[in-house]
Amino acid sequence: MTAAPPPALEARGLIRDLGDEVTTRILHGIDLAIAPGEFVSVTGASGSGKSTLLYLLGALDRPTAGEVLIEGQPTAGLDDLRRGALRAERLGFVFQFHFLLPEFTSVENVTIPMLRRRDIAPAEARRRAAAALTSLGIGDLADRRPTQLSGGQQQRVSIARAIAHRPRILLADEPTGNLDTAAGAAVLDIFERLARDGMTIVMVTHEPSYAARAHREIRLRDGRIVDVIAHAAAATVG
Repeated sequence: MTAAPPPALEARGLIRDLGDEVTTRILHGIDLAIAPGEFVSVTGASGSGKSTLLYLLGALDRPTAGEVLIEGQPTAGLDDLRRGALRAERLGFVFQFHFLLPEFTSVENVTIPMLRRRDIAPAEARRRAAAALTSLGIGDLADRRPTQLSGGQQQRVSIARAIAHRPRILLADEPTGNLDTAAGAAVLDIFERLARDGMTIVMVTHEPSYAARAHREIRLRDGRIVDVIAHAAAATVG
């Protein structure tokens, strides 16, 4: 009998304090397991610890106490170089601000992060970038620069950049925060499709209608999980 795979992401007793002489506790012992292929939204008021939790899950920050495991691999003992390599190989990130480089075209913006990896040749990186843009419906915009794109198009380019290297896990921090309703809904359509294709997605959002499109909603208050809600889409997991 084949053993079940480990969680895509797991938090064990996560505590995060900020400050030196006077510390503020941002997260209070978070325990959380996210299954492979699960689409999870994280919600809560401003200051509840949503982004802090996301950054810890993505190995962008280190907890004060507790542990994060990525696909069963502990991260506490990894130095910065190995943490960076783990992120580059297994994770993709989408933020509220797209952070596209204005002097480069869409396909170049998507290609550049892959060029830092020794296992992806430049020609293959560009091919993957073009394929990612096409999969998001903006292949015809590959040669345009960010200033020639709408806000929704720019965010699609940033999503293409996050998925072109084929990560198994996508972390998104308020990815629709600067978009109008139609563009925001289109981003959620993309996330739902990626989840159906097997990608694990964790999305921080303030928008209840977007949070409800995830399989599961994790609600935070003052750095603690206060509710976990399974939405109708949860039936499609597994």
